[in-house]
Amino acid sequence: MKTKTLLILTAFVVIALFLFSSCAEVQNVEACKIGHTYGFLGGLWHGIIAPASFVCSLFMDDVAVWAVNNNGGWYTFGFLIGVGSLGFGGSKASR
Repeated sequence: MKTKTLLILTAFVVIALFLFSSCAEVQNVEACKIGHTYGFLGGLWHGIIAPASFVCSLFMDDVAVWAVNNNGGWYTFGFLIGVGSLGFGGSKASR
């Protein structure tokens, strides 16, 4: 009985996510790409401050976690290193 209830709940959540995401506002991203582009160091910094940026983005429309005007692969690499650096040492501290 538990498995059936869990399956129904999961299906309901997935359907609700699809319905609510269809109402999302589409913004013009091209306007954001004008001007300064962020590279590796910008991605690294944005990765480090990603948790704070995420919380702020929930309450403010002008804050984003990811810079749209980035230079591609190097920004992404820096961002992933920055986000990954937040988790180092956590497993050693628990031992």
